[in-house]
Amino acid sequence: MKNFNIFKAGLLLISLTLVNCAPTASQLKQAIEKDPSIVFVAIEKDPEKFFEVANKAAQDAQRRSQEKQAGDETKKREDEFANPVKPEIDESRVIFGNKSAPITIVEYSDFECPYCSRGYKTVKEVMSEYKDKVRVVFKHLPLDFHPQAMPAAKYFEAIGRQSPEKAAQFHDMVFENQKEFTAKGEAYLKDAAKKVGADMKKVEKDLKDESLMARINADMAEAQKYGFTGTPGFLINGVSLRGAYPAPEFKKIIDRHLSSMK
Repeated sequence: MKNFNIFKAGLLLISLTLVNCAPTASQLKQAIEKDPSIVFVAIEKDPEKFFEVANKAAQDAQRRSQEKQAGDETKKREDEFANPVKPEIDESRVIFGNKSAPITIVEYSDFECPYCSRGYKTVKEVMSEYKDKVRVVFKHLPLDFHPQAMPAAKYFEAIGRQSPEKAAQFHDMVFENQKEFTAKGEAYLKDAAKKVGADMKKVEKDLKDESLMARINADMAEAQKYGFTGTPGFLINGVSLRGAYPAPEFKKIIDRHLSSMK
């Protein structure tokens, strides 16, 4: 994709040599189709300069795209502060932290995602700083290209039926040893479940329970409903944060919520 963007930028530069004023996209397309050698002649004439300028054009385009995306996210966030979204909170599921905390972070995550591993560390940092003021509802968004993510989500929910504390230990163990988990797959999940003291016969039974899969599917549907297509994604009292942002970004949203409660 990067090379393609550079190529497009290069074509734009070539267009300046075709006529006295820049041609339209249609004119440029017709000129290149008529004589493709135009592109190669320009590159051969000064390839180093060509790619230097083309690369800068591609970088500028990427920067403008990022700035627009950041602006759109800021506007969306302001809209959500005024009208927060309302994810379903089932108090019977595994919840990290103080269940009566004023701030609820709903996390949509994938156990195999490296960015989710980064998000895991950030959430730990946030919970350490805010203590009883924050709770985390861990929900699932296993991505198709992470084959071990769905089995891990199922193990987490199965263990959670026995003990939220054991499920929390399992959750931490998988994220802290993500490379080993990814390499070993379900063998690692079974071993981790044993290490946290889960009843393996009950785990195996619950893994086959349709209601367990129904919960995971509901999590995925909810994530898509709120526009989370990648992981991790967070809703902080109904205000979204998309991606593995550092703790200060969480702090901005949390502090604003807490300030409004005074």
